[in-house]
Amino acid sequence: MAEAEGGGTDRVEAREQRRRRIRDLVVAGGFVRAADLADAFGVSLMTVHRDLDFLQSQGWLRKVRGGATALPSAQFHGSVAERMTTMAQTKQQLARAAARLLVPGQTVLLDDSTTCLHLTRELAAHTPLTVLTNSLPAITALAKEPGVSLIALGGAYFPAYDAFMGLHTADSVAAFRADVLFMSTTAVTRGRCYHTSPETVQVKRAMMAAATRRVLLADHTKFTRDGLYALAPLTDFDVVVVDDGVAREEVRALRDGGTEVLVVERG
Repeated sequence: MAEAEGGGTDRVEAREQRRRRIRDLVVAGGFVRAADLADAFGVSLMTVHRDLDFLQSQGWLRKVRGGATALPSAQFHGSVAERMTTMAQTKQQLARAAARLLVPGQTVLLDDSTTCLHLTRELAAHTPLTVLTNSLPAITALAKEPGVSLIALGGAYFPAYDAFMGLHTADSVAAFRADVLFMSTTAVTRGRCYHTSPETVQVKRAMMAAATRRVLLADHTKFTRDGLYALAPLTDFDVVVVDDGVAREEVRALRDGGTEVLVVERG
């Protein structure tokens, strides 16, 4: 018999437990069928679709015909776990190259990307630094780092991004001025950066406006993806750090447009 949704502490707890299990199943398996979820949890398809709508709004998954997926698309960035394991060695190489641009004493903005999370491991050699970030893993990594004065950018917490996003975060960024911004992007199409959520774009635009120098880190897979929300053209960045998997014509076009491009070997 299908579960009736409604009030009551027990029902709320059961709903939250079910949603956590659905989230874990999608992230672990990459795709789940809505009908299978309804059978597994003894609830109606309508209840499952409500659960999937909620989890999609939190950035955990993307609803598709017949179920839900955790695989990246133009509308979905992929789970944190998926992004952390994707191109990890190459992201580390990009981070090391970007760290060489740092000057002790600078105020540094870091976005919530997993690429810039690798950069946190390179900062100790360039301290003292003041670091501002909306990334909870970066905040945790830098909280006890000697020589780093840390400013956490708050706002609404998005668990699937493990970061603070939205209007209040963007307003928080606007209260500061940074010497340099390091950020990544979900996709690069026709010379423009794209992302999968308006909240992400809102915060990253605020970061770009608050920084004197802007550095983009993007591995070659970003140049093969699509995104839904346009952020900025690549020419808005002072430096673009890429790996040698990016097509030579892309690199040449950037340099011809006046952007400095650093090319590193893939890990």
